Amino acid sequence: MKPNCFSCRHFIVTWDPASPRGCRAYGFKTRELPIAVVKRSSGMDCLKFEEKQRGTNR
Repeated sequence: MKPNCFSCRHFIVTWDPASPRGCRAYGFKTRELPIAVVKRSSGMDCLKFEEKQRGTNR
C-alpha cells in the first residue's frame, strides 16, 4: 500500500494558492499531492513517509 500524504507528519498545507500543498521532509511546495511529485521524479514511492502521531484527546 502506498503512503497517504494526509496521514504523513511531513505533509503541510500552505498559504500559496499556486502551491497549496507541501512536504517538509523533501522541502518543496506543489499543486499536486507530494507523493505524486516524488513518484514522477524518482520513480519510487515516498521513502520519508512517517505516520502522524495521533493524540488521545480527540
